[in-house]
Amino acid sequence: MAVYAIGDIQGCYGELQALLDSLQFDPASDRLWFVGDLVNRGPRSLDTLRFVSSLGDRAITVLGNHDLHLLALASGNKRFKDSDDLNQVLDAPDRDELIHWLRHRPLMHHDKQLNFTMIHAGLPPQWDLTTAQACAREVEVVLRGPDYQDFFDRMYGNKPNRWDPELTGMDRLRFITNCFTRLRFVTKKGKLKLKLKGSPLGQKKKYIPWFAHPRRLTRNDRILFGHWSTLGYQHTQNTWALDTGCLWGGELTALRIDRSPPAPKQYQCEGQQDPTLFV
Repeated sequence: MAVYAIGDIQGCYGELQALLDSLQFDPASDRLWFVGDLVNRGPRSLDTLRFVSSLGDRAITVLGNHDLHLLALASGNKRFKDSDDLNQVLDAPDRDELIHWLRHRPLMHHDKQLNFTMIHAGLPPQWDLTTAQACAREVEVVLRGPDYQDFFDRMYGNKPNRWDPELTGMDRLRFITNCFTRLRFVTKKGKLKLKLKGSPLGQKKKYIPWFAHPRRLTRNDRILFGHWSTLGYQHTQNTWALDTGCLWGGELTALRIDRSPPAPKQYQCEGQQDPTLFV
């Protein structure tokens, strides 16, 4: 059995199938882990959702910010405009089943046997793995419960920006969600800098990639993440960055994690979007 962790797809269904063909993926025995952002901006979000959900327990997916955006639109939040590729999902005859499936995906996955943890974006330096797991479950309970529409009405925002175990209510849920699905940079004091994007190169020294914070309590845990296409594939400080910008004409990356050392395999993508349009 092979286990592959795959970077952000964002609706690039054709590239995903080409990558799986190159891996000789066998759904009868192999397993896939997806770091989130299955949908949005690419041309075939609906096909991607249908395929990944059809894999059942042969695939594990954590939620990314674009996945949450689709869920927010489906729940009636129109704060940000939807796009044609997401309308494909929202107008599909199997929309309700797909949205229900997506809403029940986790924010974090940990496998003791493989000794890997998978998230979409990042973790604040103040969390150890146990705290991160507990925080993920708090949001997952809300997403899967009867009050999920209220959550999506109030999900967007950049505050609070620093962890406090005494946080309550929507402030606490928003902070947790932002860490798992949006985080790239933190300050030396551990505050989230959610508006910062781009490569760490050229950033002010006071802004640190979340995985490089010297007091990060998860530095001894092996973490897979996506979300940050300008990093490219990299293995540093016990983390593996898997978003290699397929949407922008980069690669789609699969990392085989059931072997040591984990080995990457990449498929060169044509590019579905111009990144300068989204700066």
